[in-house]
Amino acid sequence: MIHVENLTKYYKDFCAVDKISFDIEKGEILGLLGPNGAGKTTTLRMLTGYFPPTSGAIRVNGLDIIKDRLEIKNIMGYLPESAPLYHSMLVYDYLSYVADIRGLDGKKKETRLRELADLCGMGDIMHRSVNELSKGLKQRVGLAHAMMNDPQILVLDEPTSGLDPNQIVEIRKIIKQVGKEKTVILSTHILSEVEATCDRVVIINKGKIAADDKTENLKQSTGKEYYIHLVLANVGLQEFKDQFEDMRGLEKIESIHGEENGSLTVRLVCRADVDLRGQIYQTIKETSWIILEFYQETRTLENIFRELTREA
Repeated sequence: MIHVENLTKYYKDFCAVDKISFDIEKGEILGLLGPNGAGKTTTLRMLTGYFPPTSGAIRVNGLDIIKDRLEIKNIMGYLPESAPLYHSMLVYDYLSYVADIRGLDGKKKETRLRELADLCGMGDIMHRSVNELSKGLKQRVGLAHAMMNDPQILVLDEPTSGLDPNQIVEIRKIIKQVGKEKTVILSTHILSEVEATCDRVVIINKGKIAADDKTENLKQSTGKEYYIHLVLANVGLQEFKDQFEDMRGLEKIESIHGEENGSLTVRLVCRADVDLRGQIYQTIKETSWIILEFYQETRTLENIFRELTREA
């Protein structure tokens, strides 16, 4: 549905987006993930036609973002990080005004306003002033604005930024509901946001794509190393290191809590191409140490994100 090829954006001598390429299929919820300043917002603004790329191509349903910008905007909804609302207007009047701009009138307009009020949970605020609303409710109004023309593609830039936990959950529910029928592109630097909402993630670091895969595939990938967590009794840190520091494939021994309450908690950093669990267990079995905990840590999206953006 969306094809991006060698997309590049310069601000004078600064390269914000550097020759990135990816495709987005119809019906996907794609998370555009990266640290602050990675190029996420610039990429979204080029995808939506607000910024012209310095070079590269964007095609949406076969349409070119430069030549067919208005046609593409007609099938897109865009919510920037700060919802562009008129704070002096009532919610109903504001959305009615947006509907007029989008060419909706009469029964079609009223039907659409009711649909959006229901979808975004705004039934009891339609006749309140936008200025009176919390940030979470303002985001709902902004979402309704972005979806007024029933777009095929919905682009959201940091949609839960600054919201409290309850508001975040509500916005996520709306995004998941919308994602059943539309293609959604979600920009964020919040890892839990991607895990809870997105089917696929593109990680951007310093303007380049550092990873692009299904969320679960990324979490299951082995990476360069894995971690084994151990809690032991009847052993000190130095004794433990003396026993294990020469083991092949063991890169590092990290002390988590040292020797507390008669137990030692360590994390072993192991090379990905060697499974050391059996060898570690057999070594400990031959001692008088007591194993209280022993497990391989699950590789989370946070681990992956830190590995791929560590220099940032």
